[in-house]
Amino acid sequence: MDSDLFKNWEKRSGQRQKVYKQFLQKTDKNTVLRQLPALHEEAFEKIECRQCANCCRNYSPRFKTPDIKRISRHLKLRESEFIQKYLVVDEDGDFVTTSKPCPFLAADNFCSIYDQRPSDCHRFPYTDEDVFIKRHQLTLKNSSFCPAVYFVLERLVTEK
Repeated sequence: MDSDLFKNWEKRSGQRQKVYKQFLQKTDKNTVLRQLPALHEEAFEKIECRQCANCCRNYSPRFKTPDIKRISRHLKLRESEFIQKYLVVDEDGDFVTTSKPCPFLAADNFCSIYDQRPSDCHRFPYTDEDVFIKRHQLTLKNSSFCPAVYFVLERLVTEK
């Protein structure tokens, strides 16, 4: 990791939420969308997700119907069994895991269903998608626990 940029990144991200919010609200979305792919690549050259796994420890992805079907098949469970064993409906009406950390997170921070993981997990942290710029609240929340989101926001804010 880039030691200066990542030193106390969680605290710094917390302190800069207002700056990030203002940037996301006022920035030219097309310009940012053009910058995201390169910043995403740069972030993941510096960050190894398995050293962190904050997302898997503290939050649950949405499990959409195709995810449930695919993962159930992989685990050789009926969909109803999979749902009963691992999922609950949240306040938004989405299926999420019943526990934190994620029941599929192994001790080595590897996902036991990685090749079958939910689409939200596959796409996370959205640093190379329009979701990053369109869903400000999600991006701000993600910046508080994901060093990749923090990195991309810092680069965008400091290089504007």
